[in-house]
Amino acid sequence: MSQTVYLKENTGPGCLIRALYFLVIGISLGAAWTLIGWFLTVTIIGMPLGLWMINRLPQVMTLKPPRTSAKLTNINGQWVVTQSADQAPFLIRALYFVLVGWWLSLVWLILAWVIATLTLGFGLPIAFWMFDQVPAITTLSRN
Repeated sequence: MSQTVYLKENTGPGCLIRALYFLVIGISLGAAWTLIGWFLTVTIIGMPLGLWMINRLPQVMTLKPPRTSAKLTNINGQWVVTQSADQAPFLIRALYFVLVGWWLSLVWLILAWVIATLTLGFGLPIAFWMFDQVPAITTLSRN
């Protein structure tokens, strides 16, 4: 008999610390990180570093901890823990990036920054959600 349980863990600084960090450091650092990461992403040589930067954008802007999930399976009384990373196949992700991801991520990032800045703070929850979705928009990454 086999039982499977999925565990998700998010640890990190509290909401107040993250908000203060965003106001003092995250806005300006996030803007620079966004520009550099996106421009590196559209170059062949800088693409690995650019994608790494884009995937880390929520952490840089708001100290959001990376998502980790584990699969806990009970097989014949033994519990086995494995990291789960259910990603789309590499070829599909690469094709998506070449055809759609590179330009859609630019539009998405510009829209997120517009919402974050022009709504005088009221649109920050939507903008943060959009920044969090950038890896999926760019390469179909499932964090």
